Amino acid sequence: MKIERVQGTVFEYLSKRCTDSAGHSHPGPEQRARLAMLTITTDDGHRGHAFGPVEVIRPHVLEAFARKVLVGQDPFDRERLWQDLEHWQRGSAGQLTDRALAVIEQALWDLAGRALGVPVYKLLGAYRDKVPAYGSTMCGDQLEGGLATPDDYAAFAEQLVGRGYKAIKLHTWMPPVSFAPSVSMDIKACAAVREAVGPDIALMLDGYHWYSRTDALTIGRALEKLNFAWFEEMMNEQSIASYAWLAGQLDIPIVGPESISGKHHSRADWAVAGACDILRAGVPGVGGIGPTMKVAALAEAFGMDCEVHGNGAANLAVTAAIKNCRWYERGLLHPFLDYDEVPAYLNSLPDPMDADGFVHLSQQPGLGEDINFAYIEANTVARY
Repeated sequence: MKIERVQGTVFEYLSKRCTDSAGHSHPGPEQRARLAMLTITTDDGHRGHAFGPVEVIRPHVLEAFARKVLVGQDPFDRERLWQDLEHWQRGSAGQLTDRALAVIEQALWDLAGRALGVPVYKLLGAYRDKVPAYGSTMCGDQLEGGLATPDDYAAFAEQLVGRGYKAIKLHTWMPPVSFAPSVSMDIKACAAVREAVGPDIALMLDGYHWYSRTDALTIGRALEKLNFAWFEEMMNEQSIASYAWLAGQLDIPIVGPESISGKHHSRADWAVAGACDILRAGVPGVGGIGPTMKVAALAEAFGMDCEVHGNGAANLAVTAAIKNCRWYERGLLHPFLDYDEVPAYLNSLPDPMDADGFVHLSQQPGLGEDINFAYIEANTVARY
């Protein structure tokens, strides 16, 4: 079996999400959005698919890097192919990003699972077939009845608990919201949610990414009194020293790093430096399923949990394949949006949740995404 073709397909679909000037998601009027699907095809007809942003899966990325490395190769040689692609990042002038690398590698995993008739989470070495989820909110806004006030967060948290979630993570207000960032508003929102849901629901905070040390310490001490489960990305992650300092001041677990580059290598530095209590990795952010599994193994060796950042089929597969991850991140959630509404390019959700707050793993071969190929074909705007 050899890889014969690597193809990108850009299609349109209707979305009720928009992004603000800082890139944060919020609900908005229904509009046409674009998404890319990468397809890897072998000479005997097997295929693997993975979705990614259009700006990540660009024609030049496929032509200059993906095809150069993959075509003519055995698709089951994932580690070697990943290493060969990663080697090209040094001279790619930032064009072959970790997110692009992750999409390519996901398609290889999906192809392997489909060819063998096995879900990817089982190829990884399944630890479980259902995972408890936490509801992860969108960032705060100034929409009436949305997430504009601490009381709004409290009311929404009650809805999420009623839906079955046993844990909730707040993303609070960030610029361009007029009053953000605000230490006092963040603390008020966290206090309102704790009062609304009671002591038995696990709560987490993902705060403003550029708070100072002292502001982060103030919030962290408030979260300790509210018995929050963890505190996440509250400062610039390029400063490992700042996180090591904060972790030494607080009892609440610090989770990180989320967005810093460096794949599993930088996560090792964080563990050694004592900059976090729980390691963080997500498939798009660290360049694929393989490096995310490496972070999880690294965390386990240090006696640490590894919480997987973000939703989606690939992150769910990793979460189900490792022991040292407590939750699956389900979101982003907002009172004006129905997360359980299936997007038109899929036939079903990749992460359905039951009434007890567990997400069940698909037993379909591959990543478990039930793709609506007919819809994608009818709404394709570009192929390359």
